[in-house]
Amino acid sequence: EVSKEFPDVTWDKMLVDAMTVRMTMDPASLDTIVATNLHADILSDLAAALSGSIGVAPTANLNPERETPSMFEPIHGSAFDITGKGTANPVATFWTAAMMLEHLGEKPAADRLMSAVETVTANPDLHTPDLGGKATTRMVTDAVIEAVRGRND
Repeated sequence: EVSKEFPDVTWDKMLVDAMTVRMTMDPASLDTIVATNLHADILSDLAAALSGSIGVAPTANLNPERETPSMFEPIHGSAFDITGKGTANPVATFWTAAMMLEHLGEKPAADRLMSAVETVTANPDLHTPDLGGKATTRMVTDAVIEAVRGRND
């Protein structure tokens, strides 16, 4: 129904198992994926892993009509196997927060936070183990906080 309003946008419908194959074999053929909560959870985990790490992937469960609240969370959720080890990558949490800020109409704050995340992730010394580095969760968190502070001075 929506596509009638946007004739230049092409779309197709796929079963979730076929989509996992397409995402793996031909990811460039995809732009936006719309799915149920369950299927989107599976597909977003795959997309994050295909891009290099689930530690950097944000996600949002949006209600575009804003009739009910939207939900924002890092794709990785809880990682009990690394709890307390200081190896979790906090980037997805910050990126998710930036998405939420933008959704709430706080674009300048979202932009400041994303700029800080981009600055930190560009530094290989601040890569956590999931990205092949040795940085700790605290190191990355402190660096993002400092980058945000620097943009507020």
